[in-house]
Amino acid sequence: MVKRFLFLILFAGVFFSAIAQPASREELEKQRLQLKKEIEQTEKLLKENRAKTQESFVTWKLATDKMNLQDKVIDNINKDINLLDNNIYTIQRDINKYDRMLDTLKQEYAKSMIYAYKNRSDYDFLNFLFSAKNFNDALKRLAYLKSYRMYREMQGENILRTQELRKKRLEETTGVKVKKNFVLDNKSKELQTLEKQKIEQDRILGELKKKGSQINAQYAAKKNQMSKVSNAIAAAIAKAKKEAIAKAAAEEKKKAAEEKKKQEEIKRLAALNKPKTNPAKPNTNITTKKTPEVASIKPLVTKKEPVKNVLLNADNINLNTSFEKNKGSLPWPVDKGYVLMHFGDNKLPSGTIINQKYLTLGTDIGASVKAIFDGTVSSVFNVEDMQVVMIQHGRYFTSYSNLSGVTVQKNQTVKMGQVIGKVMANFDGIGAVDLIMSTEKSDFDPQSWLRRR
Repeated sequence: MVKRFLFLILFAGVFFSAIAQPASREELEKQRLQLKKEIEQTEKLLKENRAKTQESFVTWKLATDKMNLQDKVIDNINKDINLLDNNIYTIQRDINKYDRMLDTLKQEYAKSMIYAYKNRSDYDFLNFLFSAKNFNDALKRLAYLKSYRMYREMQGENILRTQELRKKRLEETTGVKVKKNFVLDNKSKELQTLEKQKIEQDRILGELKKKGSQINAQYAAKKNQMSKVSNAIAAAIAKAKKEAIAKAAAEEKKKAAEEKKKQEEIKRLAALNKPKTNPAKPNTNITTKKTPEVASIKPLVTKKEPVKNVLLNADNINLNTSFEKNKGSLPWPVDKGYVLMHFGDNKLPSGTIINQKYLTLGTDIGASVKAIFDGTVSSVFNVEDMQVVMIQHGRYFTSYSNLSGVTVQKNQTVKMGQVIGKVMANFDGIGAVDLIMSTEKSDFDPQSWLRRR
C-alpha cells in the first residue's frame, strides 16, 4: 500500500507539471511590441529632423537611441529563447519521468499477469476460497481476489494514461522547438537590422566629427547660458525664502500686537472695576468681587509649532503634499517630444562627457510649453535672447528654459496643463525646452517625476 501511495503522488506531481504553462513569454511579447513602437517613433523623429537640417547632434542622438532600443529588442529575444530552452528541458525531464514510470508499471503489470496466468483455473480459485478457516475468512479472500482484479485493471489504465501524457509532452516538445526556430530566425533578422543601424550611426558620427569644433563651441555656449539660468534660479529661490521669512515675521508681529492689545484691554477693565477705598474710614465689610464679564476674560495662549521649511505655509502645504504624491505621473511640458539630453552625464559625438542638472526635451519650434502641475509663478526672467519661467509648488520649483512668448507673470496662479510659453530653437537649430526641478537645497532629476510615454 505504501508503494502504491508513493506512486500515485509521483504520478500526480508529473501530471500537474505537464499542464503548467509559463506566462512570462506573454510579458516578453508585450515588452517587445512596446520596444518596436518606440523604435518606430524614434525613426519618425529621425526622418523629420533629417528633412529639416543636416546631420547634427540630434540625428546622432536619435540614431543612438534607436540602436539602444534595438539592443533591448535582441535582449528580449534572448530571454524568450532562454524560456523556450527551459521549457524544452522541463518537458524532456517529464518525458524521462514517464519512461521510468512506464517501466515500473509494465514490470508490475507483467508480474500480476504471470500470477494470474498461473492461477487461472477454476480449481485454484475454489481451492483458495474453500481453504478458509471460517465464513468471514472466505469473504475476506473473495474481497481480496476482487480488489486484486481491480488493481490489475487500474495498472492497465495507468499505463495507457501515462503513455497518453508522454505522447502529449512529445507533441509539446515539437511545438516548442518550432517556436524556438521561429524566434531564432527573428533574432537573426533583428541582428541584421542592428548592424545596419550601427553602420548608419558610424556614418553620422563621421560627418559630425568633421565639424567637432563647431559642436563643442555650441555646447560651451549652452553651458554658459544654463549657468546663468542656474544662478538666476538660485537667486529667485533665495529671494522666495527671504520673502517667506519676512511674511512669517510680519504675521508673528501682527499676532503679538493683537495679543498685547487684548492684555491691555483686560488690565483696563480690571482697573475700572477695582473698588474705591477711603483712607480715613476703612470699611472692612466691603468685599470686592470681579464682574462676571471681567472674570471670564483669560489671556489667549498660542502654541508655536516648529516650522520645518520656511517655504511651506498654510496656503501651499497641501499643494506641496499633492505634488509629492504625483511623483512618476506628472505630465510632460510638451505634447510631442523626446529626451534630447538626460539629467546627469551625456556623451557627445566627440566623446566629451557633459554633466547637466536639467532635462532637455526636443520638440517642434513654436510648440506650446505647459505647466506640469498647479502652482504660483515665482519668477519670469530673460537670459540672453530666451525667457525662463519659474513656478513654485510648495517647497518645490519647476523652471522652463529656452522659451519665447511667455504668457504668464510673477505671482500668477497657474493650473496643470496651462500654456506658459512657446519653444525656441536651440544652438543646433532644433526646438528644445529645458526642464529644471529644484528645492531650496539642490536640483534633481525631472525624468523620474514625469510619466512614462
